Amino acid sequence: MATTWPRPDAVALVAAGGAVGTLVRYGVAASVDPVDGLPVGILGVNLLGAFLLGVLTATVASSRTRLLLGTGLMGGFTTYSAFALDTQGLLADGRPADALVYLLATVAGGFAASVGGLAVGRALRVRGAR
Repeated sequence: MATTWPRPDAVALVAAGGAVGTLVRYGVAASVDPVDGLPVGILGVNLLGAFLLGVLTATVASSRTRLLLGTGLMGGFTTYSAFALDTQGLLADGRPADALVYLLATVAGGFAASVGGLAVGRALRVRGAR
């Protein structure tokens, strides 16, 4: 089966959104100090990103807007790699309980945030249809 590459305009939308999302994440992470060594800035970014992606999924029909805001902006804003590295850092510092709390808060919290975002998005969509 032949591989088809994305169209250049789609790549540009994802790249533009990703650049902005990455810069915003960097700004948040640089300005929010850890609390008792827990990386709450990255936790907040990932939870907010999961929520906003849920809202976008439920409200945005345009594939181009989804590429820009969902794949690009939210993809650049949220970060699995920092989450994984921060969890490993807590373990390396001899803080397994904190690592577990951070891991559960990120995974379960992200799931709950995305479900909440979908619910809010659906409510907004229904409200807008009236």
